[in-house]
Amino acid sequence: MFVLIWATLLFSVRGNNAVTGAAVKEHCDNGYCITLSEGEITAEAGLCVVIPCSFTTAYDFRPQHMVWYKCEPYERRCEDSDVILHTNNNNKVQFGFKGRVSLLEPDVSLRNCSIIINDLTESDSGLYQLRVNGLLYDYHETGYTFSPKATVSVKGLTQKPTVMIPPLTEGQQTTLTCTAPGLCSGSDPKITWTWRGAGEKDSHITGNITAVTQRHSSTLTFNPSAEQHGTDVTCKVSFTNSITTEETVTLNVTSDQHGPCAELPWIIVAVVSLIVNVICIILLMFRWNTRKKVKPNQEDRTYMSLRKTDQTPEYDVIARPLN
Repeated sequence: MFVLIWATLLFSVRGNNAVTGAAVKEHCDNGYCITLSEGEITAEAGLCVVIPCSFTTAYDFRPQHMVWYKCEPYERRCEDSDVILHTNNNNKVQFGFKGRVSLLEPDVSLRNCSIIINDLTESDSGLYQLRVNGLLYDYHETGYTFSPKATVSVKGLTQKPTVMIPPLTEGQQTTLTCTAPGLCSGSDPKITWTWRGAGEKDSHITGNITAVTQRHSSTLTFNPSAEQHGTDVTCKVSFTNSITTEETVTLNVTSDQHGPCAELPWIIVAVVSLIVNVICIILLMFRWNTRKKVKPNQEDRTYMSLRKTDQTPEYDVIARPLN
């Protein structure tokens, strides 16, 4: 499951979190290499961002811990006060980043330094730099800070929820689904439904909220009525730091075309059709029996022919007695 989520989040770098010039580039210095995105990684407030990263070290250096910094563009090198992730000392992490930053692969020996930052705000824009701490020659504790930095730009939230509405039929139970935007956010968003009829005030409805992998959805199940046709339903998603987005849809409820009254004409047609077919079959049988009685068979035709021959005048003369 973890591998699936990790692969999905990495794919999001090309999806929900756009990377300008999606290519990555490897930078090397004295046997220490790091691969980062060349372009600016963009994301939206309230959602998450993934910084893809991998590294290699000199053959005599064994990495044990990773440290990520976030610093401003004017800083040439990030300082200890800029730590946002420390795999060995959480106390050094800035308060605002605690619990929001994590490695996609916790095993440092795999040299995957990709991180995910959740619950983004526009202030998370900046430069991100990696340091690897470990052992040189298996006994000397040291570390190496990679010079290249990843650039992240966080803009205001523009994505909207996705509301799925199946065909609505009066009296038939149906379910609306609202999915929060973005692949992930970190903290669970709050999803609320608002119902508004023509000239009416908003009324809030409670839906069932579920999470599928890193995405969150809410479902609303109800029996639509004709009075609800043309009414508006709004799904509102609220993230941390008062970041919200919403989507409004209009309901299109059709009348029930499959009730008892609707089926009655079809029943009448079926009955009439059956009666007509039965009458046709009876008539055909009667006609067949009549023709069979009237039309003689071959033996009858031969016998009738002989009788007619026996009754010719020539035979009548021969058979008359002489006086």
